[in-house]
Amino acid sequence: MNDTTSPPAYTSLKPTRVRYAMLFMLCLLAMITYMDRAANGSAKKAIMADLNVDSSKFFYVLMAFQLAYALFEIPSGWLGDTRGPRSTLLRVVVWWSAFVALTGFTATTLPFSDIYVGFYGLMLIQFLFGVGEAGAFPNISKALYNWFPVGDRGFAKSIVWMSARFMGGLTPLLWVLIVEIGGLSWREAMWLFAGVAVLWCIAFFLFFRNKPSEHPAVNAIELEMIERGRSAISSTPKSIPWKIIFTSRNLWAVCLMYIVTNFCWYFMMYNLPGTMKAEFKEWDATDRGKILLALLSGMPLLVGMLGCLLGGILSDKYIRRTGDRKWGRRLLGMVGYSGAGLCYLAAAGVKWYDPSNLWLFAFFVILMGFMNDLIMAPAWATCQDIGQSYAATVSGTMNMVGNLFGAVTGILVTGQIEDMYKGNGTSDWMIYCFVLYSGVYFLGVIAWMFIDASKPIVSEDQVAPSTN
Repeated sequence: MNDTTSPPAYTSLKPTRVRYAMLFMLCLLAMITYMDRAANGSAKKAIMADLNVDSSKFFYVLMAFQLAYALFEIPSGWLGDTRGPRSTLLRVVVWWSAFVALTGFTATTLPFSDIYVGFYGLMLIQFLFGVGEAGAFPNISKALYNWFPVGDRGFAKSIVWMSARFMGGLTPLLWVLIVEIGGLSWREAMWLFAGVAVLWCIAFFLFFRNKPSEHPAVNAIELEMIERGRSAISSTPKSIPWKIIFTSRNLWAVCLMYIVTNFCWYFMMYNLPGTMKAEFKEWDATDRGKILLALLSGMPLLVGMLGCLLGGILSDKYIRRTGDRKWGRRLLGMVGYSGAGLCYLAAAGVKWYDPSNLWLFAFFVILMGFMNDLIMAPAWATCQDIGQSYAATVSGTMNMVGNLFGAVTGILVTGQIEDMYKGNGTSDWMIYCFVLYSGVYFLGVIAWMFIDASKPIVSEDQVAPSTN
């Protein structure tokens, strides 16, 4: 006699784990984005020497990149929300890898043309490079929203940021090994990095899909795990409710918070490698010393990996235990910003009282990287929490405002301070920068108090579900 109450046959199966393969591909992309950006900081001196322009002017090149990176965040997020992250990511990675390769032709004539790439040509190339990279993290955020259950979003985002920080921190050492010791020119290194991005595009095209339901390797158990507790609004909406999104106080609080990170953190990416060499010249005289300084320059990002991972895990764990999404995201953000501000202040004190103390200076700078990165997974997971089906647009808005008013102004202010004080033979310019960064971080603690990850920007009764 047949048992009509027996469960469906698929319940005896184990869930597939395709979502983790998707996460791996997105982590590789995050690593490539940071490798390509960090290469600019490592190549700065050689590029400017070939152009015969003072290296202190390089901040204009960085500003060109950051300006484009900021301005094109929202358009890239819109594309990801309405057309899916797969096609959008493929477009932007192919685009930016072309301009990474073109950077290698700085101070030369472009092949098959009479166009000489001078300083302003480099600025234009970096602007267009920024246009491409603007699409990466909003669409990674959208892909994670599509592929991971509600309770694992902070964890997934933390793994992505951990990967990004890992490669950003490793790039100064990688640069020393392949250029300063290995013998490649800085141009050849740029072309190599561009080639890596192209290889990723091929693998991504073959394997990635926008949603679990579109992937043939995903079984019914994994699909049900991913979809459980998800909003009824389609994850691929036909249109974006711009007015609702842009009038959200919650979103603007998130944007103000992210200005802080961008204003204070980019010193680590673009200025620290050169600063370490300039401030501790005696260590830079040997190959072993060069490797040590490169490692220490990258350590804030490498240790930041742990901050990214820990921030995501603790945030999700707090939410699962208490059900309080607001403080689950907010608490880690406040702790991270407070610690980062104190570390910058301590590093400034070391350079003031004991300028030659490499190890103590490096300790506080590295610890700053860890504290800052405690906020990364909670910040981006907050965008998924409040953005839901519009996660890419919301993430893009946060990243746009953060980069436009944070990174661009931070790079400009840092560059101007360096320009004013670097010639006096002291570390005053860096001390002034670090004290400024410290104060900005404490303003960020206040900004976190106005962020509520438990309140979606667009409720289900405000926007009708898509028929996609």
